[in-house]
Amino acid sequence: MAITYSPDPFLGSIKPSQKQQTLESNYLNFTDGGGNDFAQQYLPEIYEQEVERYGNRTLSGFLRMVGAEMPMTSDQVVWSEQNRLHIAYDGVASNVAGTELTITVGGAGTAFVQNVVSPGQTIVVADPATGVELKCFVDASGATPGSALAAGVLQVTPYTQDTLAGGGAGEVDLSGSTTLKIFVYGSEFKKGTTDDSLISVEPSFTQFSNSPIIIKSKYEINGSDMAQIGWVEVATEDGTSGYLWYLKAESETRLRFEDYLEMSVVEGELAKAGGTLATAGYKGTEGLFAAVKDRGNVVTGFSAVGETDANRLASFDEILKNLDTQGAIEENMLFLNRATSLDFDDMLASISNGTNGGTAFGLFENSEEMALNLGFSGFRRGSYDFYKTDWKYLNDASTRGGVAVASIDGILVPAGTSTVYDQILGTNIRRPFLHVRYRASQADDRRMKSWITGSAGGAYTSSLDAMQVHFLTERCLCVQAANNFVLFNAA
Repeated sequence: MAITYSPDPFLGSIKPSQKQQTLESNYLNFTDGGGNDFAQQYLPEIYEQEVERYGNRTLSGFLRMVGAEMPMTSDQVVWSEQNRLHIAYDGVASNVAGTELTITVGGAGTAFVQNVVSPGQTIVVADPATGVELKCFVDASGATPGSALAAGVLQVTPYTQDTLAGGGAGEVDLSGSTTLKIFVYGSEFKKGTTDDSLISVEPSFTQFSNSPIIIKSKYEINGSDMAQIGWVEVATEDGTSGYLWYLKAESETRLRFEDYLEMSVVEGELAKAGGTLATAGYKGTEGLFAAVKDRGNVVTGFSAVGETDANRLASFDEILKNLDTQGAIEENMLFLNRATSLDFDDMLASISNGTNGGTAFGLFENSEEMALNLGFSGFRRGSYDFYKTDWKYLNDASTRGGVAVASIDGILVPAGTSTVYDQILGTNIRRPFLHVRYRASQADDRRMKSWITGSAGGAYTSSLDAMQVHFLTERCLCVQAANNFVLFNAA
């Protein structure tokens, strides 16, 4: 409201009204710097209730949907995962004569490779670059005790030609290649022979580990401010409501900390061995994204600008083919940002009504309503069921929803559980593919600790004229069978 004052001092003066009337002569302007203040007349009208302009601001919930939480007592959690059952080698070299194959053996720890192909076994020798293959008989193997061949060398004869070099009409040449793939498919022995040359293959496993990190947060309000309470009606995401303003801030600190519980194990990275942080005593923890990048599958550019639905469908089918080579887990969940979710919708629209494999809701008794009530939309492609939902963490402007850090578009997480060998229990156990381990014992449970210190707000632990609310947890994430996860990268 703008007031035009008269040059006449009398008419231009502000005069109180005898009644509660909004007149031009009794208007107080608090915004023009004219010297009026709240103490002169009426207080301004203040809305008591906060405007929730960002809706529900919490980001946690992802791990509650796909994982579980279990206690642990040690500084490290160790688990072992099964290796493949059948014998196969990549990067195998053939000599020019086409009579010998060389498997690169050696290494240390999990990188160790051993030749376990026995004489008498039959193998497929294939060149991935050309698609040419030959079935071969293993005449001799360097893995046999007392063999004159080197440890990784196999002497072979193809069934359909004399050597890998070929040379006859219609024969193929696999000699001189260093990128061959071989795998054992059986064996053949003549009548009346022994099996003394066969090598006993011991099952092996790959061991993984992760360490928990300590996460802390704190809220503080001094005693004087606690005595001067601003009564503003509030309602928070955790269901609390009321008028104690300083406790509203404490509630938000708690909500923020609960989000950190999930964000820390999703984004966590291990400190570089021998690096600055490791030297200083910080170890880090392997988070979800780091584990999938290291041991899982990464798809780049699925939601690139300009990609057609047909190209995205072809890319998605390549993902399915790769899943076939891994665990082939039938049910999977897709957690996506908004752009990628819309790209999936457009892609699925192009194959709806039963064409090209069709779409369906799979789980949830094939009920569309049940799936949508849980926040998922489902579809089936090939022999796999997928359940798609938006992941708020990837959309929020204060996290990965910001353009500057939009490097991850989504993640595919297998549903169900995996079987692993627990080093502590000494038995095979079933665990969700994703689960959180937190430090706990009979003496102290560090899943989610909260305590108050100071000399205000009911706490009398020190002479500090304030109330301090402390939060602490110690936890890590176990990503088991990461070879079944798929990370969608923007670039």
